Amino acid sequence: MDFMVQQAYERLFLIDGMALAYRAYFAFITRPLINSKGINTSAMFGFTNSLMKLLDDECPDHIAVVFDTKEPTFRHRRYAQYKATRQKMPEEMASQMETLKEIIHGFSIPIVEIPGYEADDVIGTLAKRAEEKNIETFMVTGDKDYMQLISPMIKMYKPGTKSNEVEIIDESEVRAHFGVSPKQVVDILALMGDKSDNVPGVPGIGEKTAIELIREFGSLENLYENLSAVQRPSLREKLKEHRELAFLSRELVTIDTRVPLSIDLRELKAL
Repeated sequence: MDFMVQQAYERLFLIDGMALAYRAYFAFITRPLINSKGINTSAMFGFTNSLMKLLDDECPDHIAVVFDTKEPTFRHRRYAQYKATRQKMPEEMASQMETLKEIIHGFSIPIVEIPGYEADDVIGTLAKRAEEKNIETFMVTGDKDYMQLISPMIKMYKPGTKSNEVEIIDESEVRAHFGVSPKQVVDILALMGDKSDNVPGVPGIGEKTAIELIREFGSLENLYENLSAVQRPSLREKLKEHRELAFLSRELVTIDTRVPLSIDLRELKAL
């Protein structure tokens, strides 16, 4: 009798540091954790707990925490209003960030920050490099933008609202949610926009309609090449009027997987 042997790949975990810190901070927003000196430690405590659980549960072969930097990115240069409506980080959270990074270093986990690039782009680049080396990557985040990167070797590792909940998002999960392949997710995001990042999208088109359009037409290009086939006149007019915004929005939501990194994946070896 023949048995199928499942190949065991080395695994890389890439943590979106700011996303996890925000999640940790706001998890305690109604009952913040205050130490004996009167300092809010919610972000540090929640982040560290999640990190320790990941290390204990998953025993990664490689790991890194990736943070955004303050420098503007190509997206800001392309669209001056990018993230312009985003609220400033709460001061009580901002004051914890340097200590949080010291804690991460204390675990001997590399921190990656590349001026001019967002964490999404750095994570996307590292994930694609790992894929070329047959290393399975888990992107630790709940941000749907990362769905565009998912492949057989790249997945999302989404921490739940409770400490014991984790959701692994793979290709099948993307298809279940959007009804399209991961590569088509950017076209859906382009049409619907993203309020949190002030990505305009096509005004008046939400997620449901964006999904319907990309399911039917397959891509943004094919949609606009066959605009006359859109049944609803009002929808057709919205698309026609805001064509430039749709393609601009796709530029803004597309994760750059060619960030110039001098990092060797061996530097991310977990201890």
